[in-house]
Amino acid sequence: MFSVGVTIMKIAFFSAQKYERSFFEQSINEYNTITINYFEQALSIESAILAKDCDAVCLFVNDTVDAGVIEQLASYNIKTILLRCAGFNNVDLDAAKKHNIKVLRVPAYSPEAVAEHCIALILTLSRKTHKAYNRVREGNFDLNGLLGFNLNKKTVGIIGCGKIGIALSNILNGFGANVLVCDPYAKPGNYTITDLDTVLSQSDVISLHCPLTPDTKHMINDAAFNKMKDGVMLINTSRGALLNSQACIDALKSKKLGYLGLDVYEQESELFFKNHSDEISQDDIFSRLVSFKNVLVTGHQGFFTEEALTEIANITLLNASQVANGEPLSNEVL
Repeated sequence: MFSVGVTIMKIAFFSAQKYERSFFEQSINEYNTITINYFEQALSIESAILAKDCDAVCLFVNDTVDAGVIEQLASYNIKTILLRCAGFNNVDLDAAKKHNIKVLRVPAYSPEAVAEHCIALILTLSRKTHKAYNRVREGNFDLNGLLGFNLNKKTVGIIGCGKIGIALSNILNGFGANVLVCDPYAKPGNYTITDLDTVLSQSDVISLHCPLTPDTKHMINDAAFNKMKDGVMLINTSRGALLNSQACIDALKSKKLGYLGLDVYEQESELFFKNHSDEISQDDIFSRLVSFKNVLVTGHQGFFTEEALTEIANITLLNASQVANGEPLSNEVL
């Protein structure tokens, strides 16, 4: 079994998707002492046994890593959790610390990938290209109902100004938008740094790019919507639980919220990354959200570019190698 100083690591890779394997198999060629067992199952208390006889687990955003799962992993002598994503809110860090399990992540794989997806959502909603596409395929070239708006000279508020927020600001500057940023750690840039209330009240478009913490959970709620302009556009490519979904529905019904673009959803672990086309939806909230004509949902694909997947594979395996060889850890969460 794996111990510090021994350069052999066996990884149980949960929630494995076909599109990931080629990137990891290409990257692993540089690490001939690392092996990967791929499992399509998400990590849970029931599936954790698949990690038995392994040294580490590799997880994605929707795997369950609560105290019970961590205790189970610890009983199999798992010493490392490798997250192939930036977020780690799905990991019980206290439980991991209690069992002396290291947690590493991929802090920045391609900020531009997510920022560009934000722009795709904004432009699709504002110019209604998804509706135009369907109309033209049916021979309907009527422009009524497709009226959009310019991003030029609009005020766009970015809540959270890390690498993705900065990348988005750079793109928005090219459109000639006025960019407001709310982030206690923001550094001066090609935007105006201000407070949350100002972003909420002055923005025509609001995009969320902050981590999910107890303080940010449901930060977009009824009170937040009350501060926004009528007809505001809201984009979330960060974490689903930043939004109170019922508050979004109420704001859509009252027309306070004019456009909603989502790449994440609070209960997405039961939905995303799987084909449910032959099933009856059991999520009434999600079904109501997608019933609105001014709502656009993508299934957590903001990261989904060749460049990002290459970087995710490279950094994840670098993290594994550093642990296996007792080297300083570049991307340690815990």
